[in-house]
Amino acid sequence: MDKLESMMVFVQVVERGSFTAAANELGITGTMVGLHVQSLERLLGVRLLNRTTRRQSLTEFGLFYYEKSKQILLEISHAEAMAESQTPIPRGVLRIISPVSLGVHSIAPILEKYRKLYPDVTVDLILSDKPLDMIDERADMMIRIGELQNVFSMIARPLMPYRSIICAAPHYLEKNGPLSVPADLVNHRCLGFAHPVAGNEWLLQGLDGPISVPVNLALSVNNGEALRTTAISGLGVIMQPEILLAEDINSERLIPVLQNYSPLPKPVYLLTLADRSPTPKIRTFIDFLVSQLAARKTL
Repeated sequence: MDKLESMMVFVQVVERGSFTAAANELGITGTMVGLHVQSLERLLGVRLLNRTTRRQSLTEFGLFYYEKSKQILLEISHAEAMAESQTPIPRGVLRIISPVSLGVHSIAPILEKYRKLYPDVTVDLILSDKPLDMIDERADMMIRIGELQNVFSMIARPLMPYRSIICAAPHYLEKNGPLSVPADLVNHRCLGFAHPVAGNEWLLQGLDGPISVPVNLALSVNNGEALRTTAISGLGVIMQPEILLAEDINSERLIPVLQNYSPLPKPVYLLTLADRSPTPKIRTFIDFLVSQLAARKTL
């Protein structure tokens, strides 16, 4: 087996925590992952992993070899990026990390147009609402919603704000009464996004400036599409991105409320690694994304 490929598989096994997770990430079978690790252990003459039916752990040498392998693979990635930057033609795999709802509704719909312009580029869109490491994910760029922290090693390009809207199903409002002012929210069932920093307060922009409104969460979910579905069913009131709810509002499955009190928009950034030269595929996608978003009112 190819040694570098086996090193890459081994690194994924360590970082993903299991053969199965590594196989899912790499698009190969768990059996093949095991063969790669066994090949390395035979080549090196030492065990890299302690494996039981329930868990795996690195041996002392396995930890050393993992750190060295990761360093080597990173250097190879840098060398390939330098080589790629020498050609004016965008080509190769472009890996993009994006939050789920934004990726589904704002990024995925424009990829077909980008591929028509640059057919030699294959886009790998990674959707996750959890914070991911660009180096671990071998990503070329990452889209983040909200204020940035600890991104000193990255270049942050601001995109347009991420705007939300407060809505509820018509039959929910008929049964539970209207919402005229933010204080009315305390008497309603609210549905929120499950996030460590989300809390039980909604930040709104009122006529007299920003206000923080306490809400009673009847449900918290870590997926915007699930929140949308439960709101349509009549469970309660949601505050979600405009682009996620646009079709439901147009079809009156959901009705906007508190329209004089808009949720505070969140900043959106496109991040790239500061220590890597931008390759043609990265430069062209950044320019393409900015031009596509310029024609929109909101993300």
